[in-house]
Amino acid sequence: MSRGRARLPVPVPVTGPQRPLPADVDQAAYRIVQEALTNVGRHAAGASASVHLRYAPDALTVQVDDDGEGTGAQPAGPGLGLIGMRERVSALGGRLHAGPQGRGGFQVKAELPVPAAP
Repeated sequence: MSRGRARLPVPVPVTGPQRPLPADVDQAAYRIVQEALTNVGRHAAGASASVHLRYAPDALTVQVDDDGEGTGAQPAGPGLGLIGMRERVSALGGRLHAGPQGRGGFQVKAELPVPAAP
């Protein structure tokens, strides 16, 4: 899956057996990762980031972590990106956590329900 050019390498470990996802879940996961990584560039310049995908029988969890200090050029705060993530996740009946990590940095974690395979 190549949908754009990355400015820095981002590891993407995958846990669980990968399988085709419904189009709405696949697109929501992609957009959440895209927005979370965009936010790293805007709000945590110079930070490293990682993306972790977890496939469970009934859900896909998308987690984006960074180790930044929130010192990017754009002011931190509730921008439209986080609102859009919440709307996407909510529309699918999922859950979203987005906030600072205790050890520094920021985490976005979306749990997206996936119907069981027939």
